[in-house]
Amino acid sequence: MKMRQPVGLVYFLVVYFSSCSAFYLPGLAPVSFCDKETEECQTQVEVFVNRLDSVESVLPYEYDMFDFCKDDQEKRPSENLGQVLFGERIESSPYKIKFKENACQKVCTKTYKTGNKDDTSKMDFLKMGMQLNYQHHWIIDNMPVTWCYDVEDGQKYCNPGFPIGCFVTSNGQAKDACVINSEFNKKNTFYVFNHVDIMITYHSGENEGWRGSRLVAATLEPRSIKQADENKPNCESGNPMEVPGEFKEDITIVYTYSVTFEENNAIQWASRWDYILVSMSHTNIQWFSIMNSLVIVLFLSGMVAMIMLRTLHKDIARYNQVDQGDLIKLTPAKEKSSLPYEDAQEEPGWKQVHGDVFRPPRKGMLLSVFLGQGTQIFIMTFITLFLACLGFLSPANRGALMTCAVVLYVLLGTPAGYVSARLYKSFGGEKWKTNVLLTALLCPGIVFADFFMMNLILWVEGSSAAIPFGTLVAILAMWFGISVPLTFIGAYFGFKKPAIEQPVRTNQIPRQIPEQSFFTKPIPGIVMGGILPFGCIFIQLFFILNSIWSHQMYYMFGFLFLVFIILLITCSEATILLCYFHLCAEDYHWWWRSFLTSGFTAVYLFIYAVHYFFSKLQIIGAASTILYFGYTMIMVLIFFLFTGTIGFFACFWFVNKIYSVAKCQVFCSQSQDISQDISMFSSDKTMICLAELESVSFKVSHFPEFVLIKTNI
Repeated sequence: MKMRQPVGLVYFLVVYFSSCSAFYLPGLAPVSFCDKETEECQTQVEVFVNRLDSVESVLPYEYDMFDFCKDDQEKRPSENLGQVLFGERIESSPYKIKFKENACQKVCTKTYKTGNKDDTSKMDFLKMGMQLNYQHHWIIDNMPVTWCYDVEDGQKYCNPGFPIGCFVTSNGQAKDACVINSEFNKKNTFYVFNHVDIMITYHSGENEGWRGSRLVAATLEPRSIKQADENKPNCESGNPMEVPGEFKEDITIVYTYSVTFEENNAIQWASRWDYILVSMSHTNIQWFSIMNSLVIVLFLSGMVAMIMLRTLHKDIARYNQVDQGDLIKLTPAKEKSSLPYEDAQEEPGWKQVHGDVFRPPRKGMLLSVFLGQGTQIFIMTFITLFLACLGFLSPANRGALMTCAVVLYVLLGTPAGYVSARLYKSFGGEKWKTNVLLTALLCPGIVFADFFMMNLILWVEGSSAAIPFGTLVAILAMWFGISVPLTFIGAYFGFKKPAIEQPVRTNQIPRQIPEQSFFTKPIPGIVMGGILPFGCIFIQLFFILNSIWSHQMYYMFGFLFLVFIILLITCSEATILLCYFHLCAEDYHWWWRSFLTSGFTAVYLFIYAVHYFFSKLQIIGAASTILYFGYTMIMVLIFFLFTGTIGFFACFWFVNKIYSVAKCQVFCSQSQDISQDISMFSSDKTMICLAELESVSFKVSHFPEFVLIKTNI
């Protein structure tokens, strides 16, 4: 009887999993469409509209802000946190489409009278949208409706948005989309794209064992048509819909659309995004970026390997000329030049600062707080990019990337508190309450203050990107209700742990640092340290900035994850190299320098963002400029903490490693100098080595004239 239960459980699991034909992410399962409404498929193809944005302005606006046709029964699907933070505002549209029903219909008519102030303001806002090239973003079956047109070399580019109109200047220069039609040539005139030809492509399941059809593409072509009779719309051709630059007479705009369906069984539902992504392919540039980064990594790896295998090996061998069991008989103290440890002290190099290399840094509180926050950001970035590589955060899952990043950041308060507390305790700090509060509040507070100021500007401008007050309250609740307590928990365990044991003891009196050359001074070293890591990411950075400010779709998370790993290696190796050079120059102030060396990559990121603003964007207006640089400063701060933390821990490991691998040495000195000799070394290591000597029948009491000291460094 006891064997039947496991067998029954296995049988149940086999039957259950055999009944599952596929796995889909929530909200991303295919939807079937049929001619007639059934339980398995639907006939109504819903068209949703999203916010309108422009490459010439950072301010996005809701669809309702413009005087377009509106749905009488407006529906707004629920939005996740990422969509709200990115300013997405999705709502149903008045464009009603039934599956496989080709149509040419009028949507609505808008009339603007010259004497009406409300109409004048609406018309002015519409003209502003056309002048700044604001673009629609429509959604059908969770797919962007794209506008495909020919570009250079006969290639086709599919834009996941289309303009609301275009403008011909008073000089007769056609701007933006006005260049596609020679009829758009009247000076100081706006042309409204009041008609769209929608083409929907579907994949039939008739021969594949499932009912209905699945949509695999949705494209459109915007056109400007002045309707002669609004009750009999013309969807073929006609004179363009002109709006004079000066509003002197009444204007009537008739909005129409046509829809056609096309069957294409060659396109699978799972690959229906390919035609959008292929059109914006930059694979060759991506591989060039990867190869460029790998060359830098190989160069740095070779340098580090040379230092570790050759230079350090020779240094340690020279410092360990005395074998572990040897006994050195020294001459009296007057002949000081004959002391081996004094000879070693005369040799310049990283060993000479062993008594000061672990001296606690200045502003250790601030450094530990930065490192705690940097650890939190590093883990968040790694997990987010890893999930994105697995496909969980694809562009089809709207807002998932930002939602995942924010939730992970909130939940990772524990490692931030632990790292900060543990390091602060190792620095000899005692103000643990201040440390915990700063770790939980300092960097998130700066980001939130910047974000709130940007949000105030968006509120004043009436932009859809303005975060609702309820969402701000929810973010504060997550911060103080989840992140802060988790940071306190991590700090509690961090302070309970013993301080990190250093391989050598710190001298009471700081060693004087000799005069440094130009390249070993702090500022030149820090400035040089960020060049190579930035060289690994600047091409990928271009695509990321394009996706944020030029509203292009970003989907190459595999490349991004690879660049992330390369950046991790490059920051570590560049910091280790410069740290070793400074230690060889007998400059032991490496704590802050290791953090700032790789963290200076963020300064280059800011410089590149300034270059991108002036060379690639056409943003105009004070509000948009302030918003651009306000959000850029948030990115720079996060990147500074992220890269600085990588460099610090790489250097921390390196310094601990090189000062702990040296063999124990045997030194003899006059008994009257014993306190001075012992003060040079770690007392724990001295006691251990003395015990080792006693085990081989060497007794300190047997040497009244000399005292035997054996130590690690």
